[in-house]
Amino acid sequence: MKTFYIGIFLLLSGNLLAQDSLKTVTAEKGDGVLSLLRKQGINPYEAYESFIQLNIDNLRDSVHLYEGRDYLVPRVVLDTVPVVDSIQEQTKKIKEIEAMTVSIFGEKHEKVLSKSERLKGAVYYLVSGHGGPDPGAMAVYKGKSISEDEYAYDITLRLAKELMAHGAQVYIIIRDENDGIRDERILEIDRDEVAYPDKKIPLNQVARLKQRVEIINKLYKKNKGKYQRLIVTHIDSRSQGQNIDVFFYHHEKSKNGKKLAENIHRTFQKKYKKYQPNRTYSGTFEDRTSLYLVKKTHPAMTFIEIGNIKNKKDQKRILVPDNRQALAKWISEGVLQDFEQE
Repeated sequence: MKTFYIGIFLLLSGNLLAQDSLKTVTAEKGDGVLSLLRKQGINPYEAYESFIQLNIDNLRDSVHLYEGRDYLVPRVVLDTVPVVDSIQEQTKKIKEIEAMTVSIFGEKHEKVLSKSERLKGAVYYLVSGHGGPDPGAMAVYKGKSISEDEYAYDITLRLAKELMAHGAQVYIIIRDENDGIRDERILEIDRDEVAYPDKKIPLNQVARLKQRVEIINKLYKKNKGKYQRLIVTHIDSRSQGQNIDVFFYHHEKSKNGKKLAENIHRTFQKKYKKYQPNRTYSGTFEDRTSLYLVKKTHPAMTFIEIGNIKNKKDQKRILVPDNRQALAKWISEGVLQDFEQE
C-alpha cells in the first residue's frame, strides 16, 4: 500500500467546495451516481467520493439518487502538487487528506480516502464465501451464469474499503488480484482466487475451510492483544420463489460475536425502517455454531448471508452495483457502532 495526499478545494469558510458556483443536474429515472457523472462527461471513479460528500444529505442509503432531485456536480478532483500555487491565487486553501493506494481494489477504486480514525487500532479479517475451484451457489440471469463467490467477493472488497477509510487494519482472506471492485451487473466467473497471502485454494470443502481457519487463527495470534473481529460473507441458495432478507450468525458462546452480529442487524433494521417503511425487515441474527468457520476460528465473528441468488428480488440486491455498495456501507456502519461500544 502506498500513502499519498490528495488536494481538495476548500473555501476559507471551510466548505468543501464553492457550492454556489457548482453545476447542478437533475437525476432521471434509472440514474445511479456513476451513470449521472458519466452523462456530465466526468470520470465517475475520480469524482465519486467528491460527489458523495457534496450530496450526502440528498442521497438514499448514502449512495442512491432520488429521481427528480437536483444534485451538485463536483469539479475535477486534483491529485497533483503543482496546482497548489494556482489554487492559492484564487484565495482558496488546500486541505491535505491522507489516502492509500490499495491495488487489490482495482485501478478505478484503488484510492482510499481517509474519512476518520474511528476504527484505529481495530483489526478485521474479511472472508468471502467459496472461491478458487468452488464458485458456490449458481443461478442464471438474462442467460448468463452468475456465482456466489464473485458477488460475495465484490461486497467484501467494498466493505474492506469502507473499514480502511476509517483507519482499520483489514486482512482480505480470499483474494483475486485481477478483479478488484466491479461496477457491472454481470460479474464474470473465474477460478483464480487464492487464500491470503497467495495460497492455492483446495477443491475439497473440508480442506478449504480448514485452510481458512488456519490462516485466520495464525493472524489472530500475530495480532494478539488487539481488538480483532472476523466477518464472513456468503450468498444463499434456496428455492427460486423464496425471498430472504440479510441475516447473521454468531458463535453461541461468544458475547462479542453476538454483539457484532446484533449491531449490524440493528443497523439493517433502522435502514429498512427509514428507506422501506412499508416493508418489514425479517432478517435475523442467531447462533450457528455448527458452521465450520463459526466453530473453529478464534476472533469474535459474524457470518452474513446476503440473500438468495436464485430469487429475482434478491438478485436485484446482489446484481446492482449501487446496492452492493449500500450493503457494504450498512455493514460498515454496524461495525463502527460495535467498535465504539467497547
